[in-house]
Amino acid sequence: MKQEALVSFYFPDLHTDTIMKTKELTKQVREKVVEKYEAGLGYKKISRALNISLSTIKSIIRKWKEYGTTANLPRGGRPPKLKSRTRRK
Repeated sequence: MKQEALVSFYFPDLHTDTIMKTKELTKQVREKVVEKYEAGLGYKKISRALNISLSTIKSIIRKWKEYGTTANLPRGGRPPKLKSRTRRK
C-alpha cells in the first residue's frame, strides 16, 4: 500500500498534500508568482490564486529579489565520485 493511502486511511482529516514531498515548481509557475507580485498582489492573494503554500511564495520572491532570477540555483552537496566522462564508459 502506498504511503499516501496509509496516511489518509489512519488520518482521514489530514491533508496529505502538506505532508508529502512535492516536485519543484516549473519555471513558468515561478515566473507567474513574480509577475503577480510585481502587479501589486500580496503573498496571501498569490498563494490562494495559484494554490501554492505561503512559504513557497515567500521563498520564490525572496530568491528573485536577492538573485534576480527564478531559475533553480545549484545546490550544495558532496561532489560526485565519478566524472561525467568516466560514468559514460
